Amino acid sequence: MHIVAKKIEIKGLVQGVGFRPFVYRLAVEHNLKGTVENNNRGVFIHLEGNDEQLKKFISALPKRIPEAASITVMDNFPVKVEHFRDFSIINSRSVSDEITEVSPDIGVCHACLDDMKTQPHRINYPFINCTNCGPRFTIIKDLPYDRRQTTMTVFEMCDTCRKEYSDILDRRFHAQPIACNHCGPWYTLHEKGKTEENLEKIIGEACRLLEAGKIIAIKGLGGYHLACNPFDEKTVSTLRLRKSREGKPFALMVKDFETAKEYLLINPEEEKLLTGWRKPVVLLKIKKEFAPSISIGLNTVGAMLPYMPFHHLLFEKLKLPALVLTSGNLSDEPIVIDNTTALKKLGAVTEAVITYNRDIHNRTDDSVAFVANKKERVIRRSRSYAPSPIQLNFDAEGIFAAGAELVNCFCIGKGNQAIMSQHIGDLKNMETLEFYKESIQRHERLFRFRSQLAAMDMHPDYLSTNYVRQLDIPAVAIQHHHAHIASCMAENGISEKVIGISFDGTGYGTDGNIWGGEFMVCDYLDFDRKAHFEYIPQPGGDAVTKHPWRMMTAYLVHYFGENVLNEQTELFKNIDQKELEIVLFMLKNKINSPLTSSAGRLFDAVSALLGICRDTTYHAEAPMRLEAAAEAGLQGFYPFEITQNIISMKPAFEMMINELNNGESPGTISAKFHRTISEVIVDTVKRISHETGIRDVALSGGTFQNRIILEQAERQLASAGFDVYSHAHIPSNDGGIALGQLAIAAKKREVGEFFKR
Repeated sequence: MHIVAKKIEIKGLVQGVGFRPFVYRLAVEHNLKGTVENNNRGVFIHLEGNDEQLKKFISALPKRIPEAASITVMDNFPVKVEHFRDFSIINSRSVSDEITEVSPDIGVCHACLDDMKTQPHRINYPFINCTNCGPRFTIIKDLPYDRRQTTMTVFEMCDTCRKEYSDILDRRFHAQPIACNHCGPWYTLHEKGKTEENLEKIIGEACRLLEAGKIIAIKGLGGYHLACNPFDEKTVSTLRLRKSREGKPFALMVKDFETAKEYLLINPEEEKLLTGWRKPVVLLKIKKEFAPSISIGLNTVGAMLPYMPFHHLLFEKLKLPALVLTSGNLSDEPIVIDNTTALKKLGAVTEAVITYNRDIHNRTDDSVAFVANKKERVIRRSRSYAPSPIQLNFDAEGIFAAGAELVNCFCIGKGNQAIMSQHIGDLKNMETLEFYKESIQRHERLFRFRSQLAAMDMHPDYLSTNYVRQLDIPAVAIQHHHAHIASCMAENGISEKVIGISFDGTGYGTDGNIWGGEFMVCDYLDFDRKAHFEYIPQPGGDAVTKHPWRMMTAYLVHYFGENVLNEQTELFKNIDQKELEIVLFMLKNKINSPLTSSAGRLFDAVSALLGICRDTTYHAEAPMRLEAAAEAGLQGFYPFEITQNIISMKPAFEMMINELNNGESPGTISAKFHRTISEVIVDTVKRISHETGIRDVALSGGTFQNRIILEQAERQLASAGFDVYSHAHIPSNDGGIALGQLAIAAKKREVGEFFKR
């Protein structure tokens, strides 16, 4: 038999997902000899056998990879035969500054849940894991991904675990967090100054407290959660008060999928997302009511299934079918990850705190997603998604993109990959800024990253922009909405010019005004603003986001003059007269009333006009409640005007006011308003396409988290013959903007554009 040898190089998500044991078993199955090696550049396989065996192996490998693995590059080429006697796994090495992907955390697998009931040394072991599941990014400190590089290094394996870890045919071969009841971490319950380390008693006491309407803190995979009974209105209201979270919806963890179907409306795509290995929070329509304060004024709730062994053990004993499971923080601070802080801060607002003694190295919130037009749409990219990279068709090496201010994520470039950070949060306080800086340093270490060029938002006052200004490297300021469109282009691998529609709440424009309702023709290098919503004064600046009635007043006065207050008195009912007079004074005298073209502020105004939301308690509440109020299936829409590429909504406001006065329901008007925005999009795109000949359309910005707008715009544009691109795995909100910043900076560098220090 003629023996040949080949070397296979694989890059992608191939560390921490059981890839080498999989390769070993596949090689043995095909009677091949050689080695497989993991290093920080990827997986390298040396294979020896006959030509037919090698062909079958190479064909089978990408089809049978572990569920959480992914291959981005797989090359093979002939090498010298070394006459190996068997197939073996070589120890991991770090060979260069090039990196392979770091696995995100993976929800506990079904095989481990079975082992938790049958393996003597792991009966009810609350940290059970294998090469196919368990913590990854949250515990890793450095590459290659080996136990000594994780927070598990302090736990010495017992003989039984070491035997499994060393057995190539075992599912826990080189599972770095491997442990059992004899050698692994453990949970501790802290209650009224007393501690309990017996797991059965911890679970029992947690169930007693939760069923009695108490609030407890539980250490999760990437940070602490606050948990309580979601059916008890008094308890949920108490949690809101203690957490300083007045109105923002709470997430739920539901016992299992069958229970989820009982309480929530779930289509096949949502089922796939909810039950997949990532286990994100999925926004679903409510079928059976929870406590009213769970998601005030909304018809949806964010729900997830258990993803840690402890969650499963808790629900086995708990009489409740679901729990509120919200991030363990107070107000807008980052989620708590260390036990000392948890006992001090969360212990003060809960009846008990459940800790464990394995450190969380990388803070990671739960990810959030929804389904629109049968596609997954990530709106918070964190646990189980980060730090998986986005593949690019250009070189981004050494570029740091700082992101925006709200729902911040930053981004770093490594070769043809963009690595997005986990969700950081709103950069508005010192605690979140410190988390931002710490995460940047950890990404630099983990991914061997050295900044050569920085990209930032044009807004002069963003903390992310100020961070870049302090770096001693060249930097480029990028217009906010151009970055939004570029992020959509980069995610979808588009390089040609597109008609970009960027709808959101705010962004610093090149004319010094606030943008947010923009139609652009752009590529990575530049943009041409072709149309936008009419500028409307924003009385009080950012204060309008907390008081949408101010934006309603601005629109009505702008379109109909101050007489509208006397002609439409019902619209201003229940508004404090002194505050109203101040707003009118600001509008009349142009004091602290910057001009805005924002789609977000337009939605605020309509939400207030319909009496749905006049004052808010959290970001984007008014548009979210306006969407929730819309009646399904209505086809009508309101007129609008486009003059010299300025989109005026005056005719729409006239008709909405008339319908309100004639007794039309807010739900009907909301539905027709949403339809109107879709018509504006299609009409304007057709005009721009007629002028430019461009048929590719990219949708980005926080407004496209609105399921109605996104679905209608995609369908109507596609029906009109356009190729439509939108976000799926990267947030359309500001959490995705760093990707666009990085792409623009990379292309500008490619053409030799000069950057200032």
